[in-house]
Order: sequence, then C-alpha cells, then structure tokens
Amino acid sequence: MMKSRLAILLSLPTLLAYIPTAGAHTMGAEGAGFITGLAHPFSGLDHLLAMIAVGIWAAQLGGSAVWRLPLSFIAMMAAAAAISASGFSFPALEPLIAGSVMLLGLMVVFAIRLPVNLSILLVGLFAVFHGYAHGLEIPQAGSALLYGSGFVLATALLHLAGIGLGGIAYRRYLLSRLSGSIITLAGLYLAIAV
Repeated sequence: MMKSRLAILLSLPTLLAYIPTAGAHTMGAEGAGFITGLAHPFSGLDHLLAMIAVGIWAAQLGGSAVWRLPLSFIAMMAAAAAISASGFSFPALEPLIAGSVMLLGLMVVFAIRLPVNLSILLVGLFAVFHGYAHGLEIPQAGSALLYGSGFVLATALLHLAGIGLGGIAYRRYLLSRLSGSIITLAGLYLAIAV
C-alpha cells in the first residue's frame, strides 16, 4: 500500500506537465453554476497546488491549524471573489498567485512552524489572490451563488486532500520535502510562464 502511494507521489512531476498553466483563468462566460464552479479549481495548476499546499502545511503544523488554515483560506477566498465582482482592479494578479504557490511550497519543504495566527494571516493573504481570480471568472450566464458554492466545495476538498497527503508525508520526511519541492517548482514554472 505504501509503495503505491510513493509511486503516485513520484509520478506527480510527469502529471504536472500535462496540466495547463493557469488554465483556470480562461473559463469565461460559457456556463452555468455549481458544476462549473466545482470544476474550476481543478482546471488550473496554480489554484490546485496552492489549495493542496495549504492542507499539507496545516497538517504539518497540527493542532487547531489543521482546520483554521483551510477555513481562513476559504473565507478570504470567498470575500475576495465577491470584491472582484465590484470592479476593483488588482494589479499583477498572476505573478502574485504564482508567488503564493512558490511560498506555500517552501513552507511545506522546510515545514516552517510559524505561530498559528501568523500562518492564518499568511494563508488568508494568499487566498485573496486566488479568490479575486475566481471572482473574475464567474460566468456571466450563470448563478454567481451556485458557481461560488461549487468552487468553495472544491477548495475544501483540495484542502482535505492536502491534509491527507500531509498526514502521510509527516511520517515520511522525504515525502514531505518531495511534495513541497514539486509545489515550489511548479510555482516557479508558473511565475516564468506568466
């Protein structure tokens, strides 16, 4: 069983090559509601990895951070998505998103142990970038509430996946470094590709 998990983790770099860069930022006004929102975070490498990294880092911190970091991310992401609908302009959004992926990856690689409240603030700041991008991509033809509910649920699921991966990786220091390194390198790739 552990060998199959290790094989999956080691195959991640190959899989990442097939995921479109910033693909979540091209959805436009083609569609509808809940299902479109649910699929959205899975369609872009940047959002996918940031949300998983938050879960892994939360698992590394342990204690109340396991639920407080993901909840902070979800709350700030939803607030930023709502703000983006107001027409507020956020400069250099894509580089900030790529930078958040890199920094979250580094937090995982080095298992950085900040005070929980500071970790929550940092994760919340990163969530603002991702949430703002999500808000810009709410399809005009659909229900913003249904779409938002979908991407909030998807985000929670990705955080849970990260927490699960973090629990496995915590027992295997090399796996923790490997997963964080993959996330960091993907963030660097995204920053170069912007």
